[in-house]
Amino acid sequence: MVVGSRLRAGLPSTDHRPPDKKMQQQLSTKHLLGIKYLTEDDIQIIFETADEFKEVINRPIKKVPSLRDITVANMFFENSTRTRISFELAEKRLSADTVNFSASASSVSKGETLLDTVNNVLSMKVDMIVMRHPAPGAPQFLARNIKANIINAGDGTHEHPTQALLDAYSIREQLGDLAGKKIAIFGDITHSRVALSNIFCLQKLGAEVKVCGPPTLIPKHLPALGVGVEHDVRKTLEWCDVANVLRIQLERQDIKYFPSLREYSLYFGINKELLDSLNKKIVIMHPGPINRGVEITSDVADSEHSIILQQVENGVAVRMAVLYLLAARK
Repeated sequence: MVVGSRLRAGLPSTDHRPPDKKMQQQLSTKHLLGIKYLTEDDIQIIFETADEFKEVINRPIKKVPSLRDITVANMFFENSTRTRISFELAEKRLSADTVNFSASASSVSKGETLLDTVNNVLSMKVDMIVMRHPAPGAPQFLARNIKANIINAGDGTHEHPTQALLDAYSIREQLGDLAGKKIAIFGDITHSRVALSNIFCLQKLGAEVKVCGPPTLIPKHLPALGVGVEHDVRKTLEWCDVANVLRIQLERQDIKYFPSLREYSLYFGINKELLDSLNKKIVIMHPGPINRGVEITSDVADSEHSIILQQVENGVAVRMAVLYLLAARK
């Protein structure tokens, strides 16, 4: 099935020719609720579409009319900087109309339910919803109860699918095909939605995945998912091609999982001296926000090893691709 003529009117090519076959493929789902609901083909379609949109955002006129008749509501029930701005930019680059919702300034603070809030927004003829919510499963709940396309921008400690897609896309850009690549995820795995989505995405693309951190911050079930577990940072760095470093999510921790941030940094932080002592060059990633001096030092975050800012740039292209492809499933 091909993308409808409504979307084909504004294509991400410099001369507005009809899309090639890659751009005409459709996703197998009308929502992006989590990586576990995507097929490998879906991920490849998103990446191929993102390639086209990356050309758009790097040219003088960074806008196409692809979604000029689509209205998107950004509904964030948790604080966000990178993800929210990235989605807003993606929507504007596609010429969509956007509505921004903040829970703290809404009727949610008066006791209104999530479903009532969303239905009131939809009654204003909104086509797609990008939602971040502290409750795991909130996007799945909405998808069962409303007709609009739902994009999960993070639900509790469950998943953050667009972050995983942009991370994998950034690795693909650096190393090519992900099959057989060794990817290590460092840090607070227990409280991270990024970690779970990355594990699902990387495994679907054929990569080997290992996690590294304190035993208290690594879930016991990970080996059952085919994920390696290591507690020695040096050994893990010597093993991997890419190190994706996560922050300690103190806001999600109700008890102390390690004695102090200083001790965590000493035993599990990544610094330039450690990287320089390796016999190879590895790629350093971080989804942000960075706690400099805790999980990673500034001289690593800003080094030639780092692709952190490339991740941010790629996030706009990947989210443009997701919005474009899901709008085709309306």
